[in-house]
Amino acid sequence: VHQSKLDFFCKLGYGKQDICKVLENLGQEALEDDVLKELIRMGSKPQALENQVQPSPLKLVARGSCSASPGSKWLGEDEGDSSDHLRPIVIDGSNVAMSHGNKEVFSCWGIQLAVDWFRERGHTYIKVFVPLWRKEPPRQDSPIADQHILEELEKQSILVYTPSRKVKGKRVVCYDDRYIVKVAYEKDGVIVSNDHYRDLQNENPEWKWFIEQRLLMYSFVSNRFMPPDDPLGRHGPTLNNFLSKQPVLPEPKWHPCPYGKKCTYGNKCKFYHPERPHQAQLSVADELRAKIKVPLSLGKEEEQCNRSL
Repeated sequence: VHQSKLDFFCKLGYGKQDICKVLENLGQEALEDDVLKELIRMGSKPQALENQVQPSPLKLVARGSCSASPGSKWLGEDEGDSSDHLRPIVIDGSNVAMSHGNKEVFSCWGIQLAVDWFRERGHTYIKVFVPLWRKEPPRQDSPIADQHILEELEKQSILVYTPSRKVKGKRVVCYDDRYIVKVAYEKDGVIVSNDHYRDLQNENPEWKWFIEQRLLMYSFVSNRFMPPDDPLGRHGPTLNNFLSKQPVLPEPKWHPCPYGKKCTYGNKCKFYHPERPHQAQLSVADELRAKIKVPLSLGKEEEQCNRSL
């Protein structure tokens, strides 16, 4: 039991010394949730966060070329994501697999499709959480397809099993959603799921904001993993900015006014006027008032000078 817990938290990135201290204080039979809370309370952080180095200077990239360098391929967890410009990805494995299996079969191929999609984009930190009992042989009430994919992803340190056990013939399962939200929150990453986690939103106000702003929903179209181009709605950021640590603001697009110099909208006109690039866009009435005020003010100044003389 000690070794299994030690391996589990080592996969999450915590140091062995901190894990052993917590297990000594709480006992070997402590639940994983309690151990994780104690690690957070002690201020222990995953090694990927502690071993962060100073970011390398930015490199100029030719316009139109891919921003990812040739060496930014999949390197596993050991490489870390400190120098990566893309956010860490935490995938709700059960939600993705059931969605790909039309809510009837736990399709592991759907998890592989999602992982491959983020790999091709250049993400270096990808974690998939699946309950431990999914390693058991499939049954009629819980069919599983392509179960060997889970073993392959576990060997690549991508898939993490949330603990479960049997007590008097009954299965005791830990809440895997809490693991997903906790790891994504600590890594400042993105949650890939179609679940809204409303119970966890009510549990913690910080989690509520994080889930609302960092939840990436998706669809499967003919065995193709497709997240939306506007994850936060029509007026929100694009998918590239949503998955990037340093979003790029779009360049403003100026459309010339179809009326040209005959436009009478003034500053209310939403189009671009090349004849007044650096001038305040005044309405026609305001421009006429400004022209009238200038000679009147000059006349008043001449009268004042004459009176003083």
